[in-house]
Amino acid sequence: MKTTKQYSDEELVLMYQNGDNSAFETLLLRHKAVLFSNILAVVRSRELAEDIFQDTFLKAIVTIQQGRYVESGRFLGWLIRIAHNLIIDHFRREKNENTFSADNPEYDILNDARLSEVSIEEVMTREQVLNDVVEMVEHLPKSQKEVLKMRIFEDLSFKEIADKTGVSINTSLGRMRYALMNMRRLAVENKL
Repeated sequence: MKTTKQYSDEELVLMYQNGDNSAFETLLLRHKAVLFSNILAVVRSRELAEDIFQDTFLKAIVTIQQGRYVESGRFLGWLIRIAHNLIIDHFRREKNENTFSADNPEYDILNDARLSEVSIEEVMTREQVLNDVVEMVEHLPKSQKEVLKMRIFEDLSFKEIADKTGVSINTSLGRMRYALMNMRRLAVENKL
């Protein structure tokens, strides 16, 4: 009999729909590092990233429980899309809250640093780049993908990666090097 870690994302979603809460816990553990890093890279605030991360999984839970999840073979992509929409909603709300009147002579609207933050277009562009990177990572060989995720998303040292994977530090470094080379090649091939 398989453990929950051995099931595909789609199988775990079906198991969760049928009442197996451990299946959703496996999905959460499987994707939390990539999803959180993706959100954090866009919003640049750990506190805000944690809020959006939690809201993303709450939306996912509600959608799955209501039977509205449509199987597409890309559960992580679906989570990233939910997070993307929540980030845009946040920036829109923030933009509406930061509307000032130029009629107030005591307030210098042209020299307010708060108004020079990134635009929604910049957020969307950054998000698209991150989605492209996540997609490229999924096309790497398993050993390279594993090292890259541990190094980038879990912020582990090469020694920690070597210990966790049971290989030498040099092998970990080599896998990371090949992962980056393969990602560059994929970026060129796909004109990213």
